[in-house]
Amino acid sequence: MFPRIFQIGGFSLYTYGLLVATGVLLGLWVSVRNAQKLGIDPDHAWNFGVIVVLAGIIGAKVLYIIDDWSSYAAHPRDIFSLSTLQAGGVFSGGLIASFAVAAWFLRKYRMPALATCDAFAPGLALGHALGRIGCFAAGCCYGKPTQHFWGVTFTSSLANLNSGTPLNIPLEPTQLFESAVEFALFLILSWMFVRRKFDGQIFGSYIFLYGIARFFLEFIRDDPGRGSVFGGVMSGTQLISICFVLGGGFIWWLRPGNKSDSAPRYSTRAA
Repeated sequence: MFPRIFQIGGFSLYTYGLLVATGVLLGLWVSVRNAQKLGIDPDHAWNFGVIVVLAGIIGAKVLYIIDDWSSYAAHPRDIFSLSTLQAGGVFSGGLIASFAVAAWFLRKYRMPALATCDAFAPGLALGHALGRIGCFAAGCCYGKPTQHFWGVTFTSSLANLNSGTPLNIPLEPTQLFESAVEFALFLILSWMFVRRKFDGQIFGSYIFLYGIARFFLEFIRDDPGRGSVFGGVMSGTQLISICFVLGGGFIWWLRPGNKSDSAPRYSTRAA
């Protein structure tokens, strides 16, 4: 609704960028605090968070381009265009890239993998919730046309220019729906964290619940970059969401480290 907060000469402060940056910082702060409670070195936790965020940004952009490759293949210069740079990308792509980099970092510094993921899951949900509000402000990640009373009509020509947002048509506010889901997950995961019984409990819950929510939200998304698999039966993001649900359920089924009534603490500080 408000893609740009202000503009002074050639400098513009975009709402999306501000909210995403705020979400990243708050998410990292929450995550490092959680990591300290588990006895994980806060320096390692900060470094882990920063490198995973960077991987997530790059991964989200890459999957966004892959999902709309037919368009980018015809106009390769658009890959480096301002509209592509400002687009939020595909969250699932960012999450996959983050997983890969996280696995490398955790192995390199011998950090407890599932426990670290538990510490970061609530912060990830919080950061994503704020980021989706930024998507709403920018007009990206928009929904299908709707006649429901909650439909939102975008009128900003800047949103249309940067994200292709349809104007003067009521759309499903998918950005706000997902933000509400993520805020709810942040509260649920934070409540679960202080009652954690085994490594992976919080992280498994997050990817399981988020996967379910994102699968159904995809039915009302209408922005480009959705992709399709199995002959158009579902979007690429829905397939990834199913993988999240299965992965979260598998972690809970294994219940690694569930040897006692309380989750273990760790120390990754250098001797």
